[in-house]
Amino acid sequence: MPVRSRFVEALKKALRARGYTYARLARRIGLSEASVKRLFSRGGFTLARIEQILRVLELELYDVARMSRGGGEDPAQLTLDQETVLARDARLLSVFWLLRNDWSFEEILRDFAISRPDLTLTFARLAKVRLIDWGPRERARLLVPREFHWRSGGPVKKAYGARVMQEFLGGRFDGAGELLRFEARDLSADSAAVLRRRLERLVAEFNETAEVDASLPGRKRQSFGLLLAVRPWQFSIMIALKKRRSAASQADGSRSKSG
Repeated sequence: MPVRSRFVEALKKALRARGYTYARLARRIGLSEASVKRLFSRGGFTLARIEQILRVLELELYDVARMSRGGGEDPAQLTLDQETVLARDARLLSVFWLLRNDWSFEEILRDFAISRPDLTLTFARLAKVRLIDWGPRERARLLVPREFHWRSGGPVKKAYGARVMQEFLGGRFDGAGELLRFEARDLSADSAAVLRRRLERLVAEFNETAEVDASLPGRKRQSFGLLLAVRPWQFSIMIALKKRRSAASQADGSRSKSG
């Protein structure tokens, strides 16, 4: 079942669990019952409409996203051969990324510097390694989970990981829709675990929001990067300070003994 369909089904379950009929929901969000039925039958939700429904149900987007996924599954990965093929060809990787974000053949052809024969060849190569199913009228369907993790130390991260991080962090982060914050505080192990779960929820919401917007034309969407990182960390000057303190303590102890 497509991700969008699973999300709509999860939203229906949430409605039933809260005791809401389409008619009752329609009254709460200011639509007719027929309009609400069409929303759920066609899946044509805007993000603003979903947020409105979630407020009525007193739920968060993450809750419905988790229901739609069945919860708790390990993140998917591409095969090593698939990653290797993508890592060796920047154009192939770029087109795969666009398809993963619901760009059509014609949209790619219109907005990117690639000829029809070259794009056709690229689609054929993606189909050959079982990354897409390519059908009539240039329609492509992903054969791999939309949400997957690149292999740690795998071909794609080796080829592009450092470059991606350098380009991403090279921005000023002062424009519309941009934010970069870095905080460093002491936490207990239990609090760190809670924080990690919250960050994972944010990642899930980021991906689910992208699914909601996937039906929009490519020109009405903008590519965003989300960077989340948390680990035990201490600034190098603090580590050096600890070493100096340790050395100073040892020296003081030696002087005390000699005195």
